Amino acid sequence: MANYTELVSGVRKTFLSGKTKTLAWRRKQLDGILKILTEKKDDIVEALKKDLHKPKMETLVFEVSLATNEVINTMNNLEEWMKPEKVKKGLLNMMDTCYIRREPLGTVLILGAWNYPLQLTLLPLLGALAAGNCAILKPSEVAENTALLLEKLIPQYLDTECVKVVNGGVPETTALLKERFDHIFYTGNSMVAKIVMKAAAENLTPVTLELGGKSPVYIDRGCDLSVVGRRLMWGKVCNAGQTCVAPDYVLCPQDVQEPLIEKLKSALDEFYKGDPAESDDYGRIINKRHFERVKNLLGSGTVAFGGDLKPEELYISPTVIKDVKLDDPVMTNEIFGPLLPIVTVKNEDEAIDIINSREKPLALYVFSTNKNVVDKIVEQTSSGGFCVNDVMVHGGLETLPFGGVGHSGMGSYHGHHTFDTFSHKRACLLKDLKMDNVNQIRYPPYTEKKLSWITWIMQKKPKRSGILSFVPFLLLGTIFAVVFKVPHGVMRSP
Repeated sequence: MANYTELVSGVRKTFLSGKTKTLAWRRKQLDGILKILTEKKDDIVEALKKDLHKPKMETLVFEVSLATNEVINTMNNLEEWMKPEKVKKGLLNMMDTCYIRREPLGTVLILGAWNYPLQLTLLPLLGALAAGNCAILKPSEVAENTALLLEKLIPQYLDTECVKVVNGGVPETTALLKERFDHIFYTGNSMVAKIVMKAAAENLTPVTLELGGKSPVYIDRGCDLSVVGRRLMWGKVCNAGQTCVAPDYVLCPQDVQEPLIEKLKSALDEFYKGDPAESDDYGRIINKRHFERVKNLLGSGTVAFGGDLKPEELYISPTVIKDVKLDDPVMTNEIFGPLLPIVTVKNEDEAIDIINSREKPLALYVFSTNKNVVDKIVEQTSSGGFCVNDVMVHGGLETLPFGGVGHSGMGSYHGHHTFDTFSHKRACLLKDLKMDNVNQIRYPPYTEKKLSWITWIMQKKPKRSGILSFVPFLLLGTIFAVVFKVPHGVMRSP
């Protein structure tokens, strides 16, 4: 095993040289990532096909295009993001220069995930480099072919003094976590996240944890179930359900369950024209261990359709399970596979109670045409993201922060949010040495007069609303008229 202490200290030494802080260096790294995504597209498609049997379209849309858009968006806005951010000042600081300066954190560790092994590794990397950091990249060994591809390509396109790729499994990750970093970004499950957080605590290292959990879907009465069926089934079959924001389980009224199942089946037939196992558009489970884990969840409830297994291919068909109980294994474990359990409820109030009785999810989905129902659910629940009448698509909008809350994660990224995650917001106040007489009121000896003046200068008042907000302006107008003796009628039109 490599000497990671030496590796990290070497990268940190490079960071301290200051080379990563310039706009030119940052742009060059982003351009390198863009070239990987454009010039090596075929290699990426091939690697993901080997790892996950991922359809070409899913690779190009969810991995390549999404990452490409993030790079371009960052390149287009980087200079603006790097500028100091002016802040409001009070009377005490009217003569000072006050701003927020975003500075790189230093040397960061990025631990990638296997389900979207390109996107979930490159998105945090590009944000870290845009913010001026050095990075140690550890792709997931579970998606072996993509990890090896990244290990090969990144040194060809990025600064090898500032960006290092470490491949391997648990021993390599464990060894890396013993080193001191300035930030750790981890995407994966909550069990490993606790190990990462514990290791980070030894050095008071801040962390971003992008996790998962069970993302619920509430389906209200009165929806067009044909549309619901297509959108919901699409979210479940993408990447064979191995998506952190995939719909995990459905809550719906009893009378909605059977019509919904019918529409979900119709959508599946529409997507694959028969058997998904024969389609190039449907993926596979990543490995045998996860295949067995998902297979064992099939014992819950009653299979409405699906449930087909091909162990030699790591194939599990899209499966809908009805009559599920809340304490069934499929409802007490994150599925991360193509199973969709349905739990019937009386109404949205019971759905809210169920959602709130569990850990906070990474995403919460509502299908409803009733604004009151939507408003009630968003007001009375908590989740990393919230999406109405669709699933997963909020994760593709870089202006929205992507991240969890509670057990579904901490911190967020995408777009400007990634840049901020890997930046330190440094408070800066620049004062002149002249005119020190105005500071006399803060120096000892303290007097009642000084206290009175400084209290008056520092005092803030609650913001007024309605007609009261115009009172100060009316008073100022009156004072102006009296002091300057404005003649009566001067404001009248000629």
